[in-house]
Amino acid sequence: MANHINPIERDSIIDRQLRFQKLLMSISTTYINADLSDIDQLIERSLKQIGEFVESDRSYIFSYDFNKGTTTNTYEWCADGITPEIDNLKDVPIDFIPQWLEAHRNGEPFYVEDVSALPKDGEFGLRAILEPQGVKSLIAIPKIKNNELIGFVGFDSVHKINTYNEHEKDILFVYANMLVNIIQRKETEEHIKRQDAKREELLQHLSNHNKALNEYAHVVSHDLKAPLINIHTLISWFIDDNKAKIDPAQLQPLKQALFNVEKMDLLIKGILNYSTIDRMDVEDSLINLNVIIDELLETLLIPEHIDITIQDNLPQVLGNTWRFKQVFQNLIQNAVAYCDKEQSKVEVSYIDKGTVYEFCVRDNGVGINANYFNKIFKIFTKLESTGTSSGIGLSIVKKIVNFYKGDIWVESKEGEGSAFYFTLLKPE
Repeated sequence: MANHINPIERDSIIDRQLRFQKLLMSISTTYINADLSDIDQLIERSLKQIGEFVESDRSYIFSYDFNKGTTTNTYEWCADGITPEIDNLKDVPIDFIPQWLEAHRNGEPFYVEDVSALPKDGEFGLRAILEPQGVKSLIAIPKIKNNELIGFVGFDSVHKINTYNEHEKDILFVYANMLVNIIQRKETEEHIKRQDAKREELLQHLSNHNKALNEYAHVVSHDLKAPLINIHTLISWFIDDNKAKIDPAQLQPLKQALFNVEKMDLLIKGILNYSTIDRMDVEDSLINLNVIIDELLETLLIPEHIDITIQDNLPQVLGNTWRFKQVFQNLIQNAVAYCDKEQSKVEVSYIDKGTVYEFCVRDNGVGINANYFNKIFKIFTKLESTGTSSGIGLSIVKKIVNFYKGDIWVESKEGEGSAFYFTLLKPE
């Protein structure tokens, strides 16, 4: 025969359930809006709120460590007059609690309404563990993260036997899931903070390393160039002082030495430029490319048979003047160096491609074999060993273009000339 519940008792039960749900919603809102640096205080406060509502005397959270085969009390709230147990419940062997471990692994609560009704099953039995703590009733709700059992939240009743209906058990499950979520949220935030700290440390290390490399490159450049200048000066003096006395053929080795000194000087300059491209501590600004190229052409030695054409109204780009001068200087010098026609031409142009500008430096020189298209952008790569070229120019261009998130490539036919294309982002 079904139990009869009078209207007043039924209304009381409904009111209690509504208040329980309202409390849980309040705790959830607090968790969502809270600063996670106060996570411990938030959890302890919610343990108190839930514990007082369900009229328990001790509420707590345990974590399972299945690698060590233990469980540990990590948070605890106790009512007035109740002895805390958290310090006594560290690394408890899970072999001591097989009953509730089995329930938790099945995703179910472990509920003991009356501890005194448990069997006396020895020194390490459940009753022997709970009675010294004064526990009369308990319920332990599993905490599950990503389908993995990680711990439980429990409620002990010391002063009286406590009964939990199915609705209250369901609400306690919701609370356990909230705990899992906020602890996981904190773990994620701490992981992000650790990663940020590592990234900042790495960036600082790289900054210091780059600064040291930059200083080292300048020191080495100075130390290498000083004796070259002395050698060049001494040989030049000797040739000037003795060219009337010595046969021209005997001066040729000295002139070759000067030629090699000049090549070495260009090589050192190239290495220094290449090593400092992405370490220059300067702010980017809008650069007028027409002005840059006009200034370059005034300093470059262009043979009379080579006609240089620059498209009018080249666009402004965001960057550093020195870097863009390096780009156009190396591309124009490269084109000039390989012009072999009586009427040679070098053209600089661009087109608007929407989000980027596409530039082109074209010549009608000797051209490049397709097998070398990728190799020519590698540092120290030269297609021939004659001349004073260092083999660094095109690698400098590529490094600068890539630094500004652009691409560079070449199109060429042997005997007909080459066209070097590169893109630069349009200023926002």
